[in-house]
Amino acid sequence: MPRRVLLLVALSVSLAQLGAQTLPVRGDFRTDLSKRSIELSELRGGGPPKDGIPALLKPSFDSVDEAAKWLDDSEPVLVVEHAGEVRAYPFQILMFHELANDQIGDLPVLASYCPLCNSAIAFDRRLDGKTYTFGVSGMLRHSDMVMYDHQTHTLWQQLTGDAIVGELTGKRLEIIGSQVTHFGAVRTQFPAAKVLNRETGHSAPYGRSPYAGYESGGRTMFPAPYKQADRVRPMERLAVIYSDDKPQAHTLDSVARGGVREGEIDGEPYVIFHDPQAVGAMDARRIADSDRVGSVGVFSRLVDGEELKFQHKKGVITDKQTGSEWSLFGVATSGPHKGKRLRSLEHGVFYAFAWLAFQPETKIYGIDPQ
Repeated sequence: MPRRVLLLVALSVSLAQLGAQTLPVRGDFRTDLSKRSIELSELRGGGPPKDGIPALLKPSFDSVDEAAKWLDDSEPVLVVEHAGEVRAYPFQILMFHELANDQIGDLPVLASYCPLCNSAIAFDRRLDGKTYTFGVSGMLRHSDMVMYDHQTHTLWQQLTGDAIVGELTGKRLEIIGSQVTHFGAVRTQFPAAKVLNRETGHSAPYGRSPYAGYESGGRTMFPAPYKQADRVRPMERLAVIYSDDKPQAHTLDSVARGGVREGEIDGEPYVIFHDPQAVGAMDARRIADSDRVGSVGVFSRLVDGEELKFQHKKGVITDKQTGSEWSLFGVATSGPHKGKRLRSLEHGVFYAFAWLAFQPETKIYGIDPQ
Protein backbone atom coordinates (compact mmCIF):
# COMPACT_ATOMS: atom_id res chain seq x y z
CA MET A 1 0.00 0.00 0.00
CA PRO A 2 1.45 3.43 -0.97
CA ARG A 3 2.83 5.52 1.88
CA ARG A 4 0.29 8.29 1.25
CA VAL A 5 -2.62 5.85 1.60
CA LEU A 6 -1.15 4.47 4.82
CA LEU A 7 -0.87 7.99 6.22
CA LEU A 8 -4.49 8.75 5.28
CA VAL A 9 -5.69 5.52 6.90
CA ALA A 10 -3.72 6.29 10.07
CA LEU A 11 -5.13 9.82 10.12
CA SER A 12 -8.69 8.52 9.73
CA VAL A 13 -8.23 6.05 12.59
CA SER A 14 -6.77 8.78 14.80
CA LEU A 15 -9.68 11.12 14.06
CA ALA A 16 -12.18 8.35 14.76
CA GLN A 17 -10.50 7.59 18.04
CA LEU A 18 -10.48 11.29 18.93
CA GLY A 19 -14.17 11.56 18.10
CA ALA A 20 -14.89 8.57 20.30
CA GLN A 21 -13.22 10.34 23.21
CA THR A 22 -15.58 13.29 23.30
CA LEU A 23 -18.78 13.81 25.28
CA PRO A 24 -22.07 14.58 23.50
CA VAL A 25 -22.95 17.78 25.37
CA ARG A 26 -21.56 21.26 25.77
CA GLY A 27 -19.72 22.09 28.99
CA ASP A 28 -16.40 22.28 30.73
CA PHE A 29 -15.83 18.63 31.61
CA ARG A 30 -12.57 17.52 33.16
CA THR A 31 -13.60 13.88 33.21
CA ASP A 32 -10.88 11.26 32.74
CA LEU A 33 -12.37 9.53 29.69
CA SER A 34 -9.71 6.82 29.70
CA LYS A 35 -11.34 5.28 32.78
CA ARG A 36 -14.80 3.95 32.10
CA SER A 37 -17.04 0.91 32.44
CA ILE A 38 -19.21 1.72 29.40
CA GLU A 39 -18.71 2.75 25.80
CA LEU A 40 -18.90 6.52 25.39
CA SER A 41 -21.27 5.92 22.47
CA GLU A 42 -23.90 4.90 25.04
CA LEU A 43 -24.06 8.49 26.25
CA ARG A 44 -26.26 10.99 24.46
CA GLY A 45 -27.28 14.57 24.96
CA GLY A 46 -30.65 15.14 26.59
CA GLY A 47 -31.02 18.71 25.30
CA PRO A 48 -29.64 21.03 28.02
CA PRO A 49 -25.86 21.49 28.37
CA LYS A 50 -23.91 20.65 31.50
CA ASP A 51 -25.66 22.35 34.46
CA GLY A 52 -28.41 23.49 32.11
CA ILE A 53 -30.63 21.80 34.69
CA PRO A 54 -29.32 23.47 37.86
CA ALA A 55 -28.80 21.12 40.81
CA LEU A 56 -29.59 22.55 44.24
CA LEU A 57 -26.53 23.05 46.44
CA LYS A 58 -28.09 24.91 49.38
CA PRO A 59 -31.73 23.81 49.53
CA SER A 60 -34.11 25.57 51.90
CA PHE A 61 -37.19 24.15 53.60
CA ASP A 62 -40.69 24.99 54.80
CA SER A 63 -42.71 23.48 57.61
CA VAL A 64 -45.55 21.23 56.46
CA ASP A 65 -48.04 24.00 57.28
CA GLU A 66 -46.11 26.51 55.17
CA ALA A 67 -45.74 24.00 52.34
CA ALA A 68 -49.49 23.30 52.37
CA LYS A 69 -50.04 26.81 51.01
CA TRP A 70 -48.45 25.87 47.68
CA LEU A 71 -48.27 22.04 47.65
CA ASP A 72 -51.38 19.91 47.09
CA ASP A 73 -51.94 16.92 49.39
CA SER A 74 -52.04 14.57 46.40
CA GLU A 75 -48.68 15.61 44.94
CA PRO A 76 -45.77 13.15 45.04
CA VAL A 77 -42.80 13.70 47.35
CA LEU A 78 -39.62 11.76 48.08
CA VAL A 79 -39.37 11.18 51.85
CA VAL A 80 -36.08 10.59 53.69
CA GLU A 81 -35.80 9.94 57.44
CA HIS A 82 -32.59 10.11 59.44
CA ALA A 83 -31.87 10.43 63.16
CA GLY A 84 -35.43 11.42 63.95
CA GLU A 85 -35.61 14.07 61.23
CA VAL A 86 -37.84 13.82 58.16
CA ARG A 87 -37.35 15.65 54.87
CA ALA A 88 -39.80 15.68 51.96
CA TYR A 89 -38.67 16.62 48.46
CA PRO A 90 -41.63 17.50 46.18
CA PHE A 91 -41.46 16.26 42.61
CA GLN A 92 -42.73 19.65 41.44
CA ILE A 93 -39.36 21.11 42.49
CA LEU A 94 -37.08 18.15 41.78
CA MET A 95 -38.50 18.06 38.25
CA PHE A 96 -36.71 21.32 37.45
CA HIS A 97 -33.48 20.58 39.34
CA GLU A 98 -33.24 16.76 39.41
CA LEU A 99 -30.65 16.86 42.23
CA ALA A 100 -30.70 18.39 45.71
CA ASN A 101 -27.45 18.22 47.70
CA ASP A 102 -28.65 18.22 51.28
CA GLN A 103 -27.45 17.51 54.83
CA ILE A 104 -29.66 15.77 57.41
CA GLY A 105 -27.84 15.81 60.73
CA ASP A 106 -24.56 14.00 60.13
CA LEU A 107 -25.74 12.48 56.83
CA PRO A 108 -24.89 14.16 53.49
CA VAL A 109 -27.87 13.34 51.27
CA LEU A 110 -28.36 13.51 47.52
CA ALA A 111 -32.07 13.57 46.63
CA SER A 112 -32.28 12.66 42.95
CA TYR A 113 -35.12 12.42 40.46
CA CYS A 114 -35.07 11.55 36.76
CA PRO A 115 -38.51 12.42 35.31
CA LEU A 116 -37.94 10.36 32.15
CA CYS A 117 -37.55 7.18 34.22
CA ASN A 118 -39.79 8.08 37.16
CA SER A 119 -36.79 7.27 39.35
CA ALA A 120 -36.61 9.10 42.68
CA ILE A 121 -33.68 7.83 44.75
CA ALA A 122 -31.73 9.16 47.74
CA PHE A 123 -27.98 8.55 48.03
CA ASP A 124 -25.28 9.06 50.65
CA ARG A 125 -22.89 11.68 49.22
CA ARG A 126 -19.93 10.19 51.09
CA LEU A 127 -17.46 7.83 49.48
CA ASP A 128 -14.27 6.49 51.07
CA GLY A 129 -14.31 9.18 53.74
CA LYS A 130 -14.90 12.09 51.34
CA THR A 131 -18.11 14.04 50.75
CA TYR A 132 -19.05 14.91 47.18
CA THR A 133 -21.48 17.35 45.60
CA PHE A 134 -23.29 16.56 42.39
CA GLY A 135 -24.58 18.29 39.29
CA VAL A 136 -26.59 17.35 36.19
CA SER A 137 -24.31 16.53 33.26
CA GLY A 138 -26.91 17.07 30.52
CA MET A 139 -26.29 13.51 29.34
CA LEU A 140 -28.49 10.44 29.36
CA ARG A 141 -27.76 6.74 29.19
CA HIS A 142 -30.68 4.43 28.44
CA SER A 143 -32.88 7.53 28.92
CA ASP A 144 -31.68 7.87 32.53
CA MET A 145 -29.99 10.98 33.91
CA VAL A 146 -26.20 10.97 34.13
CA MET A 147 -24.88 12.93 37.11
CA TYR A 148 -21.35 14.20 37.68
CA ASP A 149 -19.50 15.07 40.87
CA HIS A 150 -17.91 18.50 41.21
CA GLN A 151 -14.71 17.16 42.78
CA THR A 152 -13.51 14.70 40.07
CA HIS A 153 -16.03 15.23 37.24
CA THR A 154 -16.69 11.50 37.26
CA LEU A 155 -19.97 10.60 35.55
CA TRP A 156 -22.56 8.65 37.57
CA GLN A 157 -25.68 6.69 36.55
CA GLN A 158 -28.61 8.05 38.52
CA LEU A 159 -30.77 4.94 38.57
CA THR A 160 -28.00 2.67 39.88
CA GLY A 161 -25.59 5.07 41.66
CA ASP A 162 -22.67 3.62 39.68
CA ALA A 163 -19.64 5.66 38.58
CA ILE A 164 -19.40 4.89 34.86
CA VAL A 165 -16.79 7.29 33.39
CA GLY A 166 -13.91 9.04 35.12
CA GLU A 167 -11.55 8.76 38.05
CA LEU A 168 -14.04 7.00 40.35
CA THR A 169 -15.26 4.44 37.80
CA GLY A 170 -16.27 1.24 39.53
CA LYS A 171 -17.43 2.96 42.73
CA ARG A 172 -21.07 3.00 43.77
CA LEU A 173 -23.00 5.46 45.92
CA GLU A 174 -24.85 3.92 48.85
CA ILE A 175 -28.62 4.15 48.54
CA ILE A 176 -30.41 5.70 51.52
CA GLY A 177 -33.76 4.22 52.43
CA SER A 178 -36.53 6.49 51.17
CA GLN A 179 -40.17 6.37 50.16
CA VAL A 180 -42.24 8.14 47.52
CA THR A 181 -45.72 9.06 48.66
CA HIS A 182 -48.17 11.96 48.60
CA PHE A 183 -47.72 15.11 50.64
CA GLY A 184 -50.93 14.50 52.58
CA ALA A 185 -49.47 11.29 54.04
CA VAL A 186 -46.43 13.23 55.23
CA ARG A 187 -48.63 15.87 56.89
CA THR A 188 -50.51 13.16 58.76
CA GLN A 189 -47.60 10.93 59.80
CA PHE A 190 -44.82 13.50 60.18
CA PRO A 191 -46.24 16.93 61.09
CA ALA A 192 -42.77 18.17 62.07
CA ALA A 193 -41.24 17.26 58.70
CA LYS A 194 -39.34 19.81 56.62
CA VAL A 195 -40.36 20.27 52.99
CA LEU A 196 -38.02 21.43 50.22
CA ASN A 197 -39.42 24.81 49.20
CA ARG A 198 -39.52 27.02 46.13
CA GLU A 199 -36.84 29.42 47.38
CA THR A 200 -34.23 27.87 45.09
CA GLY A 201 -32.61 30.98 43.63
CA HIS A 202 -33.98 29.96 40.23
CA SER A 203 -37.09 30.91 38.31
CA ALA A 204 -39.20 27.92 37.25
CA PRO A 205 -42.94 27.18 36.89
CA TYR A 206 -43.04 24.97 39.97
CA GLY A 207 -46.26 23.01 40.15
CA ARG A 208 -46.47 22.59 36.38
CA SER A 209 -45.00 19.72 34.38
CA PRO A 210 -43.01 20.26 31.18
CA TYR A 211 -43.51 16.54 30.49
CA ALA A 212 -47.32 16.55 30.34
CA GLY A 213 -48.60 13.57 28.37
CA TYR A 214 -45.29 11.70 28.51
CA GLU A 215 -46.56 8.76 30.55
CA SER A 216 -49.91 8.42 28.81
CA GLY A 217 -48.16 8.57 25.43
CA GLY A 218 -46.69 5.15 26.14
CA ARG A 219 -43.39 5.82 24.36
CA THR A 220 -39.96 6.72 25.67
CA MET A 221 -38.51 10.07 24.67
CA PHE A 222 -35.06 8.55 24.14
CA PRO A 223 -34.07 4.97 23.18
CA ALA A 224 -33.44 2.48 25.96
CA PRO A 225 -32.73 -1.21 25.43
CA TYR A 226 -34.63 -3.51 27.74
CA LYS A 227 -35.79 -7.11 27.86
CA GLN A 228 -39.27 -8.39 28.70
CA ALA A 229 -40.76 -5.81 26.33
CA ASP A 230 -43.16 -8.52 25.16
CA ARG A 231 -44.45 -8.95 28.74
CA VAL A 232 -44.67 -5.48 30.23
CA ARG A 233 -45.44 -2.04 28.79
CA PRO A 234 -42.54 0.45 28.70
CA MET A 235 -44.32 2.95 30.97
CA GLU A 236 -45.75 0.35 33.34
CA ARG A 237 -44.85 1.33 36.89
CA LEU A 238 -42.90 -1.34 38.75
CA ALA A 239 -42.52 -1.47 42.53
CA VAL A 240 -38.97 -2.82 42.72
CA ILE A 241 -37.46 -4.47 45.80
CA TYR A 242 -33.67 -4.34 45.80
CA SER A 243 -31.55 -7.45 46.24
CA ASP A 244 -27.83 -8.21 45.92
CA ASP A 245 -28.84 -11.50 44.33
CA LYS A 246 -31.89 -10.93 42.17
CA PRO A 247 -34.33 -8.03 42.58
CA GLN A 248 -38.06 -8.55 42.41
CA ALA A 249 -40.75 -6.28 41.05
CA HIS A 250 -44.54 -6.10 41.22
CA THR A 251 -46.57 -4.08 38.77
CA LEU A 252 -48.08 -1.16 40.63
CA ASP A 253 -51.48 -2.02 39.16
CA SER A 254 -51.37 -5.48 40.75
CA VAL A 255 -50.47 -4.03 44.15
CA ALA A 256 -53.27 -1.48 43.83
CA ARG A 257 -55.84 -4.18 43.06
CA GLY A 258 -55.19 -6.02 46.31
CA GLY A 259 -54.00 -3.16 48.50
CA VAL A 260 -51.21 -5.39 49.78
CA ARG A 261 -48.82 -7.90 48.18
CA GLU A 262 -46.63 -10.35 50.06
CA GLY A 263 -43.54 -12.31 49.12
CA GLU A 264 -40.04 -13.25 50.17
CA ILE A 265 -36.66 -11.97 49.03
CA ASP A 266 -33.21 -13.03 50.24
CA GLY A 267 -34.93 -15.10 52.92
CA GLU A 268 -36.88 -12.08 54.21
CA PRO A 269 -40.71 -12.16 54.17
CA TYR A 270 -41.98 -8.80 52.94
CA VAL A 271 -45.20 -6.93 52.37
CA ILE A 272 -46.03 -4.07 50.01
CA PHE A 273 -48.62 -1.56 51.21
CA HIS A 274 -50.47 0.56 48.66
CA ASP A 275 -52.10 3.96 49.08
CA PRO A 276 -54.19 5.28 46.13
CA GLN A 277 -53.96 9.01 46.87
CA ALA A 278 -50.75 10.09 45.10
CA VAL A 279 -50.98 11.55 41.60
CA GLY A 280 -48.34 11.18 38.93
CA ALA A 281 -46.07 14.01 37.81
CA MET A 282 -45.96 13.25 34.09
CA ASP A 283 -49.62 13.48 33.13
CA ALA A 284 -51.33 16.89 33.29
CA ARG A 285 -49.84 20.35 32.85
CA ARG A 286 -50.67 21.12 36.47
CA ILE A 287 -49.26 18.28 38.53
CA ALA A 288 -52.08 18.37 41.06
CA ASP A 289 -54.55 17.69 38.21
CA SER A 290 -52.80 14.48 37.17
CA ASP A 291 -54.34 11.02 37.42
CA ARG A 292 -53.90 9.13 40.67
CA VAL A 293 -51.27 6.42 40.40
CA GLY A 294 -50.83 5.64 44.08
CA SER A 295 -47.71 4.98 46.13
CA VAL A 296 -46.24 2.11 48.12
CA GLY A 297 -44.21 1.18 51.16
CA VAL A 298 -42.21 -2.06 51.35
CA PHE A 299 -41.51 -3.68 54.72
CA SER A 300 -40.31 -6.79 56.48
CA ARG A 301 -43.22 -8.81 57.87
CA LEU A 302 -41.29 -9.81 60.98
CA VAL A 303 -42.39 -8.18 64.26
CA ASP A 304 -40.78 -9.39 67.48
CA GLY A 305 -39.79 -12.58 65.69
CA GLU A 306 -43.33 -13.26 64.47
CA GLU A 307 -44.17 -13.32 60.76
CA LEU A 308 -47.31 -11.28 60.18
CA LYS A 309 -49.84 -11.63 57.39
CA PHE A 310 -51.70 -8.58 56.11
CA GLN A 311 -54.98 -7.71 54.46
CA HIS A 312 -56.60 -4.63 52.95
CA LYS A 313 -60.29 -3.98 53.51
CA LYS A 314 -62.27 -0.79 52.94
CA GLY A 315 -59.13 1.29 52.63
CA VAL A 316 -57.56 -0.01 55.85
CA ILE A 317 -54.53 -2.30 56.18
CA THR A 318 -54.53 -4.66 59.14
CA ASP A 319 -52.50 -7.69 60.16
CA LYS A 320 -54.47 -10.92 60.37
CA GLN A 321 -52.96 -12.02 63.68
CA THR A 322 -54.01 -9.07 65.88
CA GLY A 323 -56.17 -6.79 63.71
CA SER A 324 -53.79 -3.87 64.31
CA GLU A 325 -54.08 -1.09 61.71
CA TRP A 326 -50.97 -0.01 59.81
CA SER A 327 -50.10 3.16 57.91
CA LEU A 328 -48.36 3.49 54.56
CA PHE A 329 -45.14 4.12 56.51
CA GLY A 330 -45.39 0.76 58.27
CA VAL A 331 -46.49 2.22 61.61
CA ALA A 332 -49.19 0.52 63.67
CA THR A 333 -51.76 3.20 64.44
CA SER A 334 -54.15 1.09 66.52
CA GLY A 335 -54.53 -2.35 68.05
CA PRO A 336 -52.15 -4.52 70.09
CA HIS A 337 -49.18 -3.47 67.94
CA LYS A 338 -49.91 0.27 68.22
CA GLY A 339 -46.70 2.31 68.09
CA LYS A 340 -44.61 -0.47 66.56
CA ARG A 341 -42.97 0.04 63.20
CA LEU A 342 -42.13 -2.43 60.45
CA ARG A 343 -38.57 -2.35 59.14
CA SER A 344 -38.49 -0.67 55.73
CA LEU A 345 -36.83 -2.47 52.83
CA GLU A 346 -35.01 -0.62 50.06
CA HIS A 347 -37.28 -0.19 47.10
CA GLY A 348 -38.36 2.20 44.36
CA VAL A 349 -41.10 2.71 41.80
CA PHE A 350 -39.82 3.10 38.23
CA TYR A 351 -41.02 2.87 34.67
CA ALA A 352 -40.48 -0.70 33.47
CA PHE A 353 -38.31 0.24 30.49
CA ALA A 354 -35.93 2.17 32.74
CA TRP A 355 -35.42 -0.45 35.43
CA LEU A 356 -35.19 -3.35 32.97
CA ALA A 357 -32.55 -1.52 30.91
CA PHE A 358 -30.20 -1.99 33.87
CA GLN A 359 -31.68 -5.08 35.56
CA PRO A 360 -33.16 -7.14 32.69
CA GLU A 361 -33.40 -10.39 34.67
CA THR A 362 -35.65 -8.94 37.37
CA LYS A 363 -38.51 -11.29 38.25
CA ILE A 364 -41.80 -9.47 37.74
CA TYR A 365 -45.06 -10.37 39.45
CA GLY A 366 -48.57 -9.22 38.61
CA ILE A 367 -48.23 -8.81 34.85
CA ASP A 368 -51.64 -8.52 33.19
CA PRO A 369 -51.93 -11.46 30.74
CA GLN A 370 -53.72 -9.10 28.34
